[in-house]
Amino acid sequence: MLIDYHTHHVRCGHASGELEEYVQKGIELGLTQLGLSDHMPLLHVDPAAYLPGMAMPMEELPRYVEEAFRLRQKYKEQIDIRVGLEGDYIEGWEAEIERIIQAYPWDYVIGSVHFLGEWDISDFRQLDEWKNRDAYEVYSQYYDAVQKAARTGFYDYIGHIDVIKRFGFKPERGVEHLENEALKAVKAAGMAIELNASGLRMPANEMFPSRRMLELCHEWGIPLTIGSDAHQPDRLAQYLDQAAALLKEIGFTELATFNQRKRIMLAL
Repeated sequence: MLIDYHTHHVRCGHASGELEEYVQKGIELGLTQLGLSDHMPLLHVDPAAYLPGMAMPMEELPRYVEEAFRLRQKYKEQIDIRVGLEGDYIEGWEAEIERIIQAYPWDYVIGSVHFLGEWDISDFRQLDEWKNRDAYEVYSQYYDAVQKAARTGFYDYIGHIDVIKRFGFKPERGVEHLENEALKAVKAAGMAIELNASGLRMPANEMFPSRRMLELCHEWGIPLTIGSDAHQPDRLAQYLDQAAALLKEIGFTELATFNQRKRIMLAL
């Protein structure tokens, strides 16, 4: 069972490669399932006045969905394609997010927190924001947003749940209790999370989430899926062998997959 449920392509503005290139690469790698999951368009900031390449333009969203379903049909004998969306959670914009999610027949929707207000905490161009903020307060605000995302019921799983550590900024105080509360919200919502391997190529030098959080997921019965968060076709499935090995070592025996918004557990 080899899957990759987290991928991005050229439409999002900060990735390269057409959707079909990802499909062809997935076939080459022998993936069982490939999830196409590009970013939801920006809602709460004016894309024309913001930093370039932040997300897919709104007018491209229907074209993305149409192409993804066309490719699923074209390659159905070679690879099982699941059509998804990485749907940002932005506090105060829940109605607009829900409209996008309900407008298309997704197989799955990833709930990810990238924005705290207009600050994209995952953007290397916005690192100066850390200089003006207390790191513990940033972590508190971030994990509060993750909990709120879980409670909306919009999403099938939470993406890179501790991505706040991406650039290596950490408070002097421990944040384990913040992480635990986020996981409790996921558990209460009956959701899964992903093991996102992309952290291994970032300053954090650790997958999202940490082993400690993964062990809690195993103890609490929170299902896991995996994704590379590839932004180039050549990074498809990158580090997923290590991700799968870590899950097996912890004791996971199944992976969460999704079809028409239904979770299906398959042997790891």
